[in-house]
Amino acid sequence: MLKISVSIIGYNEAENLEECLGSLSWADEIVFVDCESSDNSIEIVKQFTDRIYSRPNLTNLNVNKSFGIEQCTHPWVLYLDPDERIPKETSDWILNEIKNPVSDAYLFPRENHILGRWLKHGSQYPDYQLRLFKKEKSHFPCEHVHERLQINGSIEKSEFPIIHFPYPDLETYLEKFNFYTTFEANFLIKNPPGSFGWVKYLLFKPVFRFIKRYFLSGGFLDGLPGFVAAFFDMINFPVRYFKFIEQKRAGSKTKSAE
Repeated sequence: MLKISVSIIGYNEAENLEECLGSLSWADEIVFVDCESSDNSIEIVKQFTDRIYSRPNLTNLNVNKSFGIEQCTHPWVLYLDPDERIPKETSDWILNEIKNPVSDAYLFPRENHILGRWLKHGSQYPDYQLRLFKKEKSHFPCEHVHERLQINGSIEKSEFPIIHFPYPDLETYLEKFNFYTTFEANFLIKNPPGSFGWVKYLLFKPVFRFIKRYFLSGGFLDGLPGFVAAFFDMINFPVRYFKFIEQKRAGSKTKSAE
């Protein structure tokens, strides 16, 4: 019978790890990559696995995601974030599927719970994520934080969900928003948007995104959490652009000083 590894990376995720790892008792191996956590993450992880690695807390998360997958010793790998859970019906399906797989990798619908509510509209569901795959068929690009796992083979969809709790409160929302917009700004430094980039990032993209998520995709049906999700999705573009301008000017001043 083929065995499966689960790979997870985390930074200061103590509040999530017990529930996340507790939903993985069916896995043959859990590989955890700790990214310089200052909380008791490692102590919690030790209760579930001894396959623990320490790595620098890099801005580009995909570098450590790739490292974690490389450490897995079984032919099938399931990648998870610490704020995700695997329900029993999903784990049962996974174990049954890898016995006689019809594909090299699988997409799972993800239920995003934001500010205490499962968002079923506003392009928040089914939010398919590529998470289960044959290790030998996979490759994780490391250029951009939102780049997806690359699969050299076939991909199918599962109907069984992954449960996701990315933003339990506004404080967490703001922390992650700041992290991701800073990374996006760094990406723009390497890939400048051009002379009229401000039109795209300050006008077209944010306005179109909000209209699409909140009105056309029914985000308003999810109450206040639906509005908050659409709002932050909208202002992501101008904030990352302003950070890009700020970093660009700081770089110019540094060169002038030299």
